[in-house]
Amino acid sequence: MNILILGNGQLGQMLGRSAVHYGHACLLVDTKTDQVMPVAAYEALPMSLQQAADWADVISWEHEQLAPAHVQICADKFLSPTDKILMLTDRQLEKQLCDDLGIVTSPWSAFQTRDELAQLLADTQQAVVIKAAQGGYDGRSQWRYQPGDDTAQILQGAGQQPGIVENMIPFECEVSLVGARNAAGTTCCYPLVENVHTQGILSYTLAGLSQLPAHLQQQAEQAFQRLTDELSYVGTLAIEFFVVGEGNEARLLVNEVAPRVHNSGHWSLSGCNCDQFDLHIRSLTNTPYPKQLATTPTLMVNVIGSSSIAEELWQDACADPYWYGKAPRAGRKLGHVNFQVDNKANAKGLARKWQSPLQKLA
Repeated sequence: MNILILGNGQLGQMLGRSAVHYGHACLLVDTKTDQVMPVAAYEALPMSLQQAADWADVISWEHEQLAPAHVQICADKFLSPTDKILMLTDRQLEKQLCDDLGIVTSPWSAFQTRDELAQLLADTQQAVVIKAAQGGYDGRSQWRYQPGDDTAQILQGAGQQPGIVENMIPFECEVSLVGARNAAGTTCCYPLVENVHTQGILSYTLAGLSQLPAHLQQQAEQAFQRLTDELSYVGTLAIEFFVVGEGNEARLLVNEVAPRVHNSGHWSLSGCNCDQFDLHIRSLTNTPYPKQLATTPTLMVNVIGSSSIAEELWQDACADPYWYGKAPRAGRKLGHVNFQVDNKANAKGLARKWQSPLQKLA
């Protein structure tokens, strides 16, 4: 099968490698220049985006922020309805979708103008997070507000575009569910993983190491099934949750939905018999999912803003480094390292050891 991926970043490259692994032909599109690239290549092909779309049997993406011009050319070969997927690029529409499906989120309100935001802040009696409706990730385009704070600076930034205001809810931890759905509606999900963020950017992920109440996995998979069925989604998708409460009283609140392979699923490259990129390609090509996902406890630490990965890690038999080949910049995800670990205490110790050498946030 001929597969075209919109996006030539690390996610596109890893999708491309999975496609080739399964015997498919794959090309990637640099969505900033529309250059068409083979997998792991440095030079573009003499081919237009339209020619690449004509060549492809199926087209997918590494990021859901799709340019209208790309959608116009490629939509006929997307396996997921474009209008529904684009709902997930707007936080107001995403929150409303969750509400309509009975999937619980933190209480929220929408605003369209600066004046509407000012009124919401004047009326609030608790701490809130303000998020732009479109764009922004890794903590960007988000503002925190508590009653009594000066609103002028917040309104100057947050009031320039539509957005949402969410109640800040005390939570035990942040988790995510990464899974896949094929065109027949069959799903395949990994266990929930715990995520730790620094300044809004994912710092590390603990997979197979957190003692989460068993009913949360069922709740997460039910939300996954409802969302992907409603979207007629085909491919890998991630849902980020807050865990609120403890023990039998614990429950999940949806934070964000990402219709693509996801940073918090990178642990699966080393910690599972079928990684998230393989699941995506299997979904696109209607290849059966494994009968069982065999996972091993894994710590994933992001490389952020650092110019290299320490030589010690390349020589460590328990470490599996991935370098993306991007120009270093503070706050930019440049790679990650997966560690095979025995328990959560050891994993957190490794995370603390390597956060400073591997992560330059500013």
